[in-house]
Amino acid sequence: MKKYCAFLRGVNVKGTNMKMADVCKVFLDSGMENVSSVLASGNILFQSDKDSVELKKILEKAMSEHFNYDAFLFVKNEKEINEILANDPFLPIENFHSYIFLGLEKVEETLLEEFEKSRKAEGEKGKIVNNIFYWQVPKGQTLDSDFGKVLGKKSLKDKMTSRNANTFEKIIYKFGK
Repeated sequence: MKKYCAFLRGVNVKGTNMKMADVCKVFLDSGMENVSSVLASGNILFQSDKDSVELKKILEKAMSEHFNYDAFLFVKNEKEINEILANDPFLPIENFHSYIFLGLEKVEETLLEEFEKSRKAEGEKGKIVNNIFYWQVPKGQTLDSDFGKVLGKKSLKDKMTSRNANTFEKIIYKFGK
């Protein structure tokens, strides 16, 4: 049985509110085991014998039906999550946030293209490593930066989600427990 994390898109933002206990119950009712959440932003740890492609279909359908919304989520196994964090090209810098983007195949190219077109804050950086887009931005400018505004585009809604690198650290820590 493999350990996974499902990263839900758009949870507890812009009116899509749900309790993580309710989300965990949907996962349990869908056949997942050892289900728990990390933070309230839609990071659900669980175990399953199924592969991530099948899990995405099962869980998006279950979430959409239970919460009556278009659920989008991205499933990564424990090994993938460890590699994604290990490959972060940006060292932590005081007063900066580092974000990791998960999404459909090739979305990282769209993100890099949008990043390169945007006006940047001093020290703001973006880079693709192994098909994952990483972004570092000064604290307080995440939503106000040109690139940050792009992330709210409806055309990207079902294609990707992002998490702070600190969230990945918390997920990895909880995997180890």
